[in-house]
Amino acid sequence: MAFQGSFWAISLLIFLANFLSMIEFSLAANAKVPSHTISNPFNRTIFSPDFLFGASTSSYQYEGAWNEDGKGPSIVDTFVHTHPEKILDRSNGDIALDFYHRYKEDVKLAKFEGLDAFRISIAWTRILPEGQVKKGVNQAGIDHYNSLINEIVALGIKPLVTLFHWDLPQALEDEYLGFLSRKIVDDYVDFVEICFKNFGDRVKLWATMNEPWIFTSTGYDSGSLAPGRCSAWMNSNCTIGNSGTEPYIAGHNILLAHAAASKLYRKKYKPIQKGQIGTIVVSHWFEPASNKPQDKKASIRALDFMLGWFMHPLTYGDYPISMRKLVGKRLPKFTPKESMLVKDSCDFIGLNYYTSNFAAHISNPPNTVNISSGTDNLVNQTTSRNGKLIGDPTGVSIFYVAPKGLYKLLVYIKKFYKNPIVYITECGMGESNIDDVAKGINDAQRVDFYQRHIKALYRAFREGVHVKGFFAWSFFDNFEWGSGYTQRFGINFVDYKNNLKRYPKRSALWMKKFLLK
Repeated sequence: MAFQGSFWAISLLIFLANFLSMIEFSLAANAKVPSHTISNPFNRTIFSPDFLFGASTSSYQYEGAWNEDGKGPSIVDTFVHTHPEKILDRSNGDIALDFYHRYKEDVKLAKFEGLDAFRISIAWTRILPEGQVKKGVNQAGIDHYNSLINEIVALGIKPLVTLFHWDLPQALEDEYLGFLSRKIVDDYVDFVEICFKNFGDRVKLWATMNEPWIFTSTGYDSGSLAPGRCSAWMNSNCTIGNSGTEPYIAGHNILLAHAAASKLYRKKYKPIQKGQIGTIVVSHWFEPASNKPQDKKASIRALDFMLGWFMHPLTYGDYPISMRKLVGKRLPKFTPKESMLVKDSCDFIGLNYYTSNFAAHISNPPNTVNISSGTDNLVNQTTSRNGKLIGDPTGVSIFYVAPKGLYKLLVYIKKFYKNPIVYITECGMGESNIDDVAKGINDAQRVDFYQRHIKALYRAFREGVHVKGFFAWSFFDNFEWGSGYTQRFGINFVDYKNNLKRYPKRSALWMKKFLLK
């Protein structure tokens, strides 16, 4: 098995090989920032003692063992097997990183690298193979996650557990179309109660959902990810769907499911277990494409349709005014009771941030036939303005290094969403088509990326944003959905050609140094 007896020797060699260049790189990066902005030295002590630094994972992207020990199929299992053409390298997560079998060594690596916290997600179909309690609970799945959580806690690391990271049980999709039905709420609550009951004595941070904006946009608008639904005019080989209505229906039911789970936890488990429950949103920052008033308004609309779609109901009990106006009758309505249930249903918000875009107003709306949630905001998003890129390019064509956007997004959330407790639950950059270990571990750009983003985070922290943690995406290189294994976001390298061996990258060693007290 990878990363056993050779782990320490490999880590030492990599550390020594990069040590001098890391110091040189760190000094150069620190020189970019005025001395009054960041304390000296630049390490974790500039934050409060309870601030968490961790890394994130997810069940489908990491575990493998897709049909072992009683696990049932998810919509992702079905999608990648029936639509391999929608995955860039036609790969899947059947084996993924084999985290299901290797988690003990992997968690030890997290400890070695100094992480305070480790984010995992629980595969619904490992606990309930057919998605519903009445159809059987899989004890082997409960035992697995108990063992994983025990391993994390025994090493003094705090687990943050995501309860839904896109891998909906296929049985529920078959029975009533999953999140397109209100029936999903009761089945989801039954699932999470099993998790609260079995793991809540050790898990103190629960996130109900991961990135509903991406799940709904790719699953029900473009059809590029599971469950692969979209309008026929999208030309995405979708056999059924409606890109103008279904994303909003699914998003609405996600909010109701989250709120119901939060109510259950707060009423029945929180008083005893003393944990917190929240949800995870994703958003870019949007800069106006010009100083024109219409482009400034477009940048706010872009935020409304990406961040506000979920943050506004969670804070105020209803969707943003711009969404209600532009989407009209296609946007579901909350009943007064549902509005009160959703409002203030989070103890914290998880925020995933990767990049920023420029936003320009579209004066001519799309025709009334080809309607999509992706164009309802009447915004043209670009990555350059007057020939200047919004940030440094990365190995992912749509992502640019824009740390200032993280700062601005956090300040925006403070100002318009009542300054909630925020954990940055994902932040990272990707490289493409790197298979060579020596090249892969020397990720100088990622070191710079994390230095600059943590500094931007610190600036927001100093200005009163209630941010309490930062999680890198990702702990390992992994299955990156539609990109398969062609993109690498990990702070640790995975050698896909050689028994999935793990190697710390320069960024992981920089993080370890940063976290030393």
